[in-house]
Amino acid sequence: MIPAPVLLLCRTSCRPLLLRLGPNRTSWARRTIFLRTALAMATGGKNSHSGSPQYTNRLIHEKSPYLLQHAHNPVNWYPWGQEAFEKAKREDKLIFLSVGYSTCHWCHVMEQESFQNVEIGQILNENFVCIKVDREERPDVDKVYMTFVQATSSGGGWPMSVWLTPDLKPFVGGTYFPPEDGIYQVGFRTVLLRILEQWKRNKTTLLENSQKIMSALLARTDVGVRGEEVPPSSQEVTARCFQQLSESYDEEYGGFSESPKFPTPVNLNFLFSYWALRRSTSEGARALQMALHTLKMMAYGGIHDHIAQGFHRYSTDQRWHVPHFEKMLYDQGQLAAAYAKAFQISGEEFFADVAADILLYVSRDLSDRSGGFYSAEDADSYPSLQSKEKQEGAFCVWTAEEIRWVLPDPVEGIPERKTTADVFMHHYGVKEDGNVNPMKDPHNELKGKNVLIVQYSLELTAARFGLGLEQLKALLAKSREKLYKARGQRPRPHLDTKMLASWNGLMISGFAQSGAILGKKEYVDRAARAASFLQSHMFNASSGKLLRSCYQGQDSSVEQSSVPIHGFLEDYVFVIQALFDLYEASLNSQWLEWAVQLQHKQDDLFWDPKGFAYFSTEAADPSLLLRMKDDQDGAEPSPNSIAVTNLLRAASYTGHKEWVKKAGQILAAFSERLLKIPVVLPEMARASAASHLTLQQVVICGDPSREDTRELLRCVYSTYAPNRVLILADGDSTGFLYRRLPFLSSLEKKDGKATAYLCENFTCSLPITSSQELRRILLP
Repeated sequence: MIPAPVLLLCRTSCRPLLLRLGPNRTSWARRTIFLRTALAMATGGKNSHSGSPQYTNRLIHEKSPYLLQHAHNPVNWYPWGQEAFEKAKREDKLIFLSVGYSTCHWCHVMEQESFQNVEIGQILNENFVCIKVDREERPDVDKVYMTFVQATSSGGGWPMSVWLTPDLKPFVGGTYFPPEDGIYQVGFRTVLLRILEQWKRNKTTLLENSQKIMSALLARTDVGVRGEEVPPSSQEVTARCFQQLSESYDEEYGGFSESPKFPTPVNLNFLFSYWALRRSTSEGARALQMALHTLKMMAYGGIHDHIAQGFHRYSTDQRWHVPHFEKMLYDQGQLAAAYAKAFQISGEEFFADVAADILLYVSRDLSDRSGGFYSAEDADSYPSLQSKEKQEGAFCVWTAEEIRWVLPDPVEGIPERKTTADVFMHHYGVKEDGNVNPMKDPHNELKGKNVLIVQYSLELTAARFGLGLEQLKALLAKSREKLYKARGQRPRPHLDTKMLASWNGLMISGFAQSGAILGKKEYVDRAARAASFLQSHMFNASSGKLLRSCYQGQDSSVEQSSVPIHGFLEDYVFVIQALFDLYEASLNSQWLEWAVQLQHKQDDLFWDPKGFAYFSTEAADPSLLLRMKDDQDGAEPSPNSIAVTNLLRAASYTGHKEWVKKAGQILAAFSERLLKIPVVLPEMARASAASHLTLQQVVICGDPSREDTRELLRCVYSTYAPNRVLILADGDSTGFLYRRLPFLSSLEKKDGKATAYLCENFTCSLPITSSQELRRILLP
């Protein structure tokens, strides 16, 4: 059990924090007197309004867009590092750690309310060592202290606010704090003064309690093999995971919660795989229905940007209508692949169109000219060029009047003299007084505005206005183009131009898989360009290590931080996965060779030889109090979940059996969670089936420039068969694959035609030259 913080109890969430001060609440008047007295004590009796406060904000030298957003706060911010740690120890001061990211709405709010407040800045500067961390740049720091916040409260979120002893041990934390006390919320100023008072009076107790908390956290985060090294039954794990997902499934709108509702591609990937293993059963049919219905409802909803493409972060309501408007790269990469797979399975062009829509957005708005991908677009922006304050969603929402002004043209063939705006507004649910439920707009930022949502099918809208289906499609497409141009006149949201290895890996997978499935060479080429970018800018060839991040420079060049941050486990697993996907799409073995090199380095840096599975971080950083193993798939799959499949793929490409053993050891390390609540690890549950069945090697012998080879490859690309790897045997006996897999030399083309073989455990099928026969075998 985690000891409660000694000062106060915090209840945290993504929304504003309620902080309870105990049963004896002082009156507002008494509390105000206390604040004034404590402020005078904390500032040495100085008048905070007299003269200019002195502060040195060191964030101005950083590269992270989030840190630079705070570089002009009247706070003596330090980046995470030795300078701050040594100052805290030398001056015996508590550390105030603030963690967020550049497109975080509540991070912006807390900055404006508290970190730009001169009086609060003075309290912080004179009594604390203040450290600001970009959680996307340093996920290792974020995970340690978020684990503490979640363990000592009922939630977590960003901005994360944690107070540490000079030796970096946390003792109290929360998320967002308003600047001043309210009826139900304690203000940030009060929290600072209470903590300062306790540090002066009860330092010994605080230090003792922080040590107890750390001991409890160490025990809580210890994931590893306890008894026998035996992976759990994949059949039991997948059946229970499906049951738990089915129980939480929203039959009407899709998804797996009421609100807020997140895309969760890991759930969709699991359901696709579950269907593939049980195609002929009712459970398999239901799994596929759940996944396809969810993807359709998301694409119809307001979480999908119908004008400028791509998907917003999540929906605040059950029906995917009103989103939190930020757009994250990791969502785009995973969702592009999910929609491409939905097309691969169903054959419905609708899903292919949505995948193409996502990739258009990323190519246009999140792409650096060097080939890398940017991290995110903000939710907040200025409503107009004259506005002084940003509002959430301002760039994306519409009034009915705006739409009528942009789309005034009458529609030919409609007797009621309806305009294009009338048809568009009907189809996308636009109302004269706005279509946003006030309950989903607590700050009245969306009052009178509309979030576009597909309200009716094309067939119903066409029937309503007496239009032909193709006529309606053309009208809506032209209307969206006009609205896109009109929206381009608005102030754009902030663009986070930080480039992360892990998220670039997810996006490379999205382009590579979509390119292979949809037959779009330009997508595969874009994936290869991004992979080359990673190799040039985020990989140290001499050490064999990945770097975590790089940034767009002022002259549009690519820059590294002054102290380069080495890659974490998630960077390795997502990049390795991307390189495997890119090999299968391009059949260029240079990507395969680099993936195998990185897999060896990952083993060296992160593998736990005692408890098995991979740690999230290297062992070399003494400032990290916990070396953790993620045990939950969230917005991104956990690195160990992806590592299982990566290891199996790597073994299939190299014959290195030690990697198969490691995959089983990861499953054994997480066996308790997989057996009890696999719904929190759906990607690992999916991987457990691949581990149990082993991966099939689909070997194509032929020249990819010839049509007969391309026909067999198209068959493989168009068939959803999750537990297989694709290998091109081009006859080059000196090539990477032939050196690793000697049995390839025994496989030949039959009668001079391109030939396929299905191989497993060094045993191969009879030669197959017909794409129809190959499809039949791939889909048993």
